[in-house]
Amino acid sequence: MQPALLDLLRAWWREARPEGWLFPGKPKINPISRRQLNRAFTSAKHMVGVTKPATLHTLRHSFATHLLEANMDVRVIQVLLGHAKLTTTARYTHVATKTIRDTASPYKMLARLQDQTVKRSLE
Repeated sequence: MQPALLDLLRAWWREARPEGWLFPGKPKINPISRRQLNRAFTSAKHMVGVTKPATLHTLRHSFATHLLEANMDVRVIQVLLGHAKLTTTARYTHVATKTIRDTASPYKMLARLQDQTVKRSLE
């Protein structure tokens, strides 16, 4: 765990002093529910002015995509997402526009090879 995240979680615990669960639900003897998390996410989204449709699941997809764009090994992403199968992780790792843009065109590569071959034959 990142030290900054650990510090943030410790500060939360010192402030809230939750009993049992770090993020208690309602009633407090239960962990926070998916529904409560979704409501908190939607509220935070509105508070910061995000108008695009997004869900907590969108964050998982974004997380996986950003890690992939940062050249993290897909098997590490698999572990971080908690997937048993690599094929499940592959569904999360969307190919981003930047990655596509930065990928060399096979056609251009062939054209360069052809140009080099023509130049050699003329020499």
